[in-house]
Amino acid sequence: MLGKLFGRSGDRQAGNPQVLAPRRGKNGVATLRALGDPRVLALVEAADAGDWTAVKAALAPFDLGREQAVLGQLAVVDGVEEWIVRAAEEDKEHRATALLISGARHVHWGWEARTSARAVDVSREQWQTFYERLRTAEEHLLEAAELRPDWITPWRHLLTSARGMSVDDSVKEARLDAGLRRDPLNPDIHLEWVSQLQPRWGGEPGQALEFARKAFATAPDGHRLGCVVAMAYVEEWVESDDNNCLQHPRIRTELREAAERSILHHAYERRLGWHGDYNMFAMALSLAGSSKASNVFRELDGVFTEWPWTFMADPQKAYARFRKAF
Repeated sequence: MLGKLFGRSGDRQAGNPQVLAPRRGKNGVATLRALGDPRVLALVEAADAGDWTAVKAALAPFDLGREQAVLGQLAVVDGVEEWIVRAAEEDKEHRATALLISGARHVHWGWEARTSARAVDVSREQWQTFYERLRTAEEHLLEAAELRPDWITPWRHLLTSARGMSVDDSVKEARLDAGLRRDPLNPDIHLEWVSQLQPRWGGEPGQALEFARKAFATAPDGHRLGCVVAMAYVEEWVESDDNNCLQHPRIRTELREAAERSILHHAYERRLGWHGDYNMFAMALSLAGSSKASNVFRELDGVFTEWPWTFMADPQKAYARFRKAF
């Protein structure tokens, strides 16, 4: 099993002996730049500069068609939308890659316009911008998927855009099937569907958790799919009016066993983005009042990822509070 990205012996990422030190605040909470990887930092800096040639060179170690963590880093870079469409038009050889980046960026950019406010609090202008950006995202992602039928990440983002666009359930299910055909155990596709199955998006209570349990049951020990169970419980907490709704012995047991069979199992491989997996379990176990949260926080060594703590009013303070409690 790979070591941590920093702080203790054996701290080496597969294929990358260098790591980026996290930025640690006064409360001991740390944030990573570019997933803690200098190769990803070079990619992000090239994208921020609008240098398509440098972006292509920095992409060499990665497979954006399958590596959602790396694609996610590009999707949040402000200004990418200003030049990536031109890159897709001018660079026919790498058109699919440019369209994939553009699609992911436009999905994120669209949600930025909508914000996380309740639907009734979103203005007409915000909705219009939201839909315009998502329509562009859909066009680019669908073409990328057509050009590269082996890729998985277009379908992950098409699930997100479908949720925002409120497309027919049959279309959403077709996109889910398309993603799972390419990788039946893909955690990112499953996580998107867990969100889709929430009552606020038209699902039924308990539906997401049932889906997550069935998916994880098919996974080998040490697989990331355990995170889907953790997020299904976090989403249940989000949907509930009871802040203590997860503090039940049965739930604590299930989350502890899921953690032990996934991220805490010796077969779990710490790939780029592994801190996000641990943060999902850290939040779920904390909300359940499970002592197993201490194991997860210890492994994180204070590293915080905004997701899924963004569901809380002050994400970083919530992380620090739970970390101290366990």
